[in-house]
Amino acid sequence: MLRILLLSVLAALALAEPRYMEDQTIEERVVGGEVARPNSWPWQISLQYLSGGSYYHTCGGTLIRRNWVMTAAHCVDTSRTWRIVLGDHDIYNHESREQYMTVSQVIIHPNWNSNSVASGYDIALMRLSSDASLNTYVQLASLPPSGQVLPHNNNCYITGWGRTQTGGSLSAQLKQAYLPVVDQSTCSRSDWWGSTVKNTMVCAGGGSLSGCQGDSGGPLNCQVSGQYVVHGVTSFVSSSGCNAYQKPTVFTRVSAYSSWISGIIG
Repeated sequence: MLRILLLSVLAALALAEPRYMEDQTIEERVVGGEVARPNSWPWQISLQYLSGGSYYHTCGGTLIRRNWVMTAAHCVDTSRTWRIVLGDHDIYNHESREQYMTVSQVIIHPNWNSNSVASGYDIALMRLSSDASLNTYVQLASLPPSGQVLPHNNNCYITGWGRTQTGGSLSAQLKQAYLPVVDQSTCSRSDWWGSTVKNTMVCAGGGSLSGCQGDSGGPLNCQVSGQYVVHGVTSFVSSSGCNAYQKPTVFTRVSAYSSWISGIIG
């Protein structure tokens, strides 16, 4: 139902084609970690697509303006009928806190190449048809200043409804997992990700906890000066498994795209 891209060191493999996404037996979420306190990540959204009269979760995303959501390009580079769910916790149950929004425009980074996720640019913006109502359960994310790169082991959390293990099922409830930053010099070592990882990306984790299919597009929430700032958009994991050793989850580095984002949303 969700998707995240799996990469081997040499080749990019898009895991989920729509036929897999529509198989309701395939669910997805954060590997390891724990169920988040409901609405404790109030900028997290569920991106859902219409199929057969019903909507299905496929990716995460981040509310960055009342009418704009940030997600991964690979989540939205096929034409579908989308909806954004704000304020959600359990994606299979209505809890009276959700806001269901239609999408009026999808803008994928112009340099995104669906055949080469390792080239980067895995970022997209979705304009909502109307403004979100901000409240306890729905809030805007803080984004980093342009160019900011976090130090090794900076505290971060991935959040999402993706698979709970490689090949496992989706999580009904939003999960979180602690994924400290792996700095570029470490992550680009030949025994880690090597040249696959670009300086427009952020690595985090690399041990037993990771993102997995269904977490794509969601935020990497990092602690900076006492607040959580969304520094990453979940992009890909290793084709050898979601939580492969020395193959940390890789995120699009938001601060590398500040000018592109501001040029669109103002």
